[in-house]
Amino acid sequence: MATITKVSPLAPAAFPDLPAIDGVRFATVEAGVRYQGRTDVMLAVMDPGTSVAGVFTRSATRAAPVLDCQDKIGGTNEGPAAILVNSGNANAFTGHYGQTSVAEVTQAVSKATGVPVERVFTSSTGVIGEPLPHERIVAQLEALKAGLSRHAVEDAARAMMTTDTFPKGSCAQVEIDGKTVSIAGIAKGSGMIAPDMATMLVYIFTDAQVEQSALQALLGAQTDRTFNCITVDSDTSTSDSLLLCATGASGVDATGNVAFAEALEGVMLDLAQQVVRDGEGATKFVEIRVTGATSDADAKVHGLAIANSPLVKTAIAGEDPNWGRVVMAIGKSGAAADRDLLSISFGDILVAEKGWVSPDYSEDAAAAYMKGQDLVISVDLGLGEGKSTVWTCDLTHGYIEINADYRS
Repeated sequence: MATITKVSPLAPAAFPDLPAIDGVRFATVEAGVRYQGRTDVMLAVMDPGTSVAGVFTRSATRAAPVLDCQDKIGGTNEGPAAILVNSGNANAFTGHYGQTSVAEVTQAVSKATGVPVERVFTSSTGVIGEPLPHERIVAQLEALKAGLSRHAVEDAARAMMTTDTFPKGSCAQVEIDGKTVSIAGIAKGSGMIAPDMATMLVYIFTDAQVEQSALQALLGAQTDRTFNCITVDSDTSTSDSLLLCATGASGVDATGNVAFAEALEGVMLDLAQQVVRDGEGATKFVEIRVTGATSDADAKVHGLAIANSPLVKTAIAGEDPNWGRVVMAIGKSGAAADRDLLSISFGDILVAEKGWVSPDYSEDAAAAYMKGQDLVISVDLGLGEGKSTVWTCDLTHGYIEINADYRS
């Protein structure tokens, strides 16, 4: 497998100082699932009564851990809960063996921690099509149990990494009825990133009290505005999983609270954008704003057509203000568009309008703008009130280098 040594130029300066969330503890180990000399398994254990919501990949070739988690979401809230994640092996396309591995791991976690097996959620990320050496994970359960700590969330983020160049974390705190409610989340993801629950593993924890069905509805709605609005390479993973856990330890009922919902969405969007900033080989972070569509859904279709176009993405990598490629992407999207109503801007530079290049357009100014790391491409279709924003990155030689020898 390719070794990633250089941190993305778009990475944040440091991992954030995440608050410890009452009611959840973390531990990591070196199990040697695939990697040597680094942690590759993380365990999180939550107190009894924790509500767990989840959204997952819609891939038709979902991995065994995803199927198991989907079956368990919405079940009992009784007893503690646990999440175990391994990196290096996706336990995907492994037939009945994959199901056996999930059963062995979940039962071992249950035995070691006292968490009911129906409340043990697992995720696997890494190479597809190779049997998971689950016995290496099972052998480390006692060590994981012994290492559980409220303050090991950054270690957990690092243990999940595959081709990621940095661990991803985000947090927020909000006052509700005079009490502080905390939210902290971690994520992994770098390649095989596309909407439909975006390709990644994400775990978000809060000490708020939220009933499970309300938590599930909130998570689903906010996923569509965050993780389902990013793309690196248009490829949807077999293993996407996002779990949101509300321990209730603060004693504050946040069900239906607007401030809590906004804080949670901020954490989710930050994590989603960090995944794009760590896109394999990425050197540019790109926000694509589409307005004037016949509907929000059409606006999103146009935005993703632009964001997923290899021609657009390679032009961005080459710092070429090739607005013709944006026009092409709009035309192929299948959503409603009218050439003679279209306008396109790079940053504050109006590039094209009314089906033709703007008379005030300066190629030199646009080329200078494209040299920046954070770029905005705006498109107005002139058809209606629909709008959407999506986020992507450029496509460079680095993406090819990483993926050409991913399994070696």
